[in-house]
Amino acid sequence: MPLTILCVDDERDVTELVAFHLTKSGYEVNTAASGREALDSVQHRKPDLIVLDLMLPDIDGFGVCEILRRQPATATIPIVILTAWATHDARHLGLELGALDYLTKPFSPKELVQRVARLLNLRPDAAMDAGKVQNA
Repeated sequence: MPLTILCVDDERDVTELVAFHLTKSGYEVNTAASGREALDSVQHRKPDLIVLDLMLPDIDGFGVCEILRRQPATATIPIVILTAWATHDARHLGLELGALDYLTKPFSPKELVQRVARLLNLRPDAAMDAGKVQNA
């Protein structure tokens, strides 16, 4: 069964681009267009990794990250922030709140896929499955 990625961004073209490249690499991709939708999605089906924008309607990406890190069931889900917010303060806050990586827009889809694969390989329970995806 492929690993599942949740892509959270309110820009449809970004979610479609991310979903296309991750799906092409063998991942199953779900999408959410707001912070609340992302949190609801995670409660229904825990993803193996989240690609998270910061500038979202209702609950911003910082808030989503903080909520996920406070809940034991979601505290260890790897989070990659993918945002147009390129300040050092935003990067530091995102990483401080528990994101494992931070990538700014515009971005290279190939680099995003590589970072996702690297993070999934760092998780002991996902390393074997991620290796199968990469080698497929």
